Parts: sequence; C-alpha cells; structure tokens
Amino acid sequence: MTADPSFAMVALCYLANGALGTAVAARLMDTRGFRWLHHALYIATCTAGVVAVAAGWRGPNHRAALVLLPAAVPLAALPWAGSRTARHPLVALAAAPFIAASLICSMRPDERR
Repeated sequence: MTADPSFAMVALCYLANGALGTAVAARLMDTRGFRWLHHALYIATCTAGVVAVAAGWRGPNHRAALVLLPAAVPLAALPWAGSRTARHPLVALAAAPFIAASLICSMRPDERR
C-alpha cells in the first residue's frame, strides 16, 4: 500500500516540524542560529496541506481531502498560541489526528504487479 504523495508530504512536514519543536523544547537542540527553520517547516506544512486538499478534492482522494480539512483550524491558530506556553504544543497536536487519518485515507493498494 502506498499513500498519495501530497498527503505523505503533509505528514512528513508536520512530523519534521514537531520533532524540531520537541527537540528545542527539551533543550536537546539549540536553534538560535536558524530559528527560521521551525517557521519554514510550519509554512511548508500549511502549503502542503492546501496542495493536498486541492489535489484530492476532485480526484480519488476526496475523502482524504475532507478528513484533512479540520487540521486547518489548529494550524491557523498556532501563530496566536504563544510559543513559550503549554498551549502551543497542545494546539499543534490537535492537527495530528486529522493529518494521520488523511494519510491513511489516501492509501491505495500498490499497483505494481
């Protein structure tokens, strides 16, 4: 089974951003020299989400696009969630079930035989 590449990209960007944010919060990584990376991954996640929804809307991944749509709410709220509070990771995690479910919904049996 393979996932649609656009939905896989959303999940990959989201996981990379979450891993980076977690490493910084746990003080395993210092991003003072490249703080922009967390913001760039956030923008990549949002952009990939828009692309996935647009690509899946009229195609075979219509259900996956519908499942991904609610993730837009917590992702849109993140800039106002405060980065140094417990609220920021909680708001970010609210998008996870929708991103994971859309990835699963986009999976198709592998066509190679």
